[in-house]
Amino acid sequence: MTRAAIVLVVAAVATLVPSSPADAACSWSGAGQSINGMVQVHATYECDQDSGAGATQTGSPPRDSDWDANCVRTALTVELEPAEFCDLPPDTPLPPVVTPGLVASAFRRLPLPEAKLVIQPPNGRTLVNFETNFYTEQAEFTRTVTLLGRRVELRIWPASFGWRFGDGESEESTSPGAAYPDLEITHKYLKTGRVSPSVDTTYAAQFRVDGGPWRDVTGTVTIPGSPHALRIVEARPILVGS
Repeated sequence: MTRAAIVLVVAAVATLVPSSPADAACSWSGAGQSINGMVQVHATYECDQDSGAGATQTGSPPRDSDWDANCVRTALTVELEPAEFCDLPPDTPLPPVVTPGLVASAFRRLPLPEAKLVIQPPNGRTLVNFETNFYTEQAEFTRTVTLLGRRVELRIWPASFGWRFGDGESEESTSPGAAYPDLEITHKYLKTGRVSPSVDTTYAAQFRVDGGPWRDVTGTVTIPGSPHALRIVEARPILVGS
């Protein structure tokens, strides 16, 4: 069900209902239903013709004007009936609602880890015109925060990586690369020198409130990686005795 747009409608208006006979007992009744993602409350005016003389109108149209939109969204999120959850006296305090926007803001403020870049060959040296290998081992992790007094769990994972090779070239991938011999992210340096490659990590997340269902967090967060010193050298032939 689409929860973003919820409209509550009273389909019958008292002024449009003709007056009932004096010998009828008349009252309002209502029922709710979901149509194309919108909750509609329909009220009907009914008279009992067998009730005897002197009967009068009882009750009033089902109330829907006091239903708070945030309360309705909360009820649908936790799979409760809005008519029971939200039809409260006007002075009844509503439970705090942790909105997706509030979670997204908290996600952006989290101190997320920088991915550790691994370069092969190791020891800060590689060769010209050689397939230098890059990878990282950043995995999924969780964080828990408290928002509006409610427990919010975040499930966070690296969704993509930005590889900066230090010579002006770069590459984007959803793969974290792999250690030799399963080469996935490699780069050939065309001349000798010193460069500072790095990897930026873009995180995505899901959240749930008080153990409820998981929902996607809006947006992503990118954490820049620290540069690593790498020297590109040229291989030199060496004669050895037999």
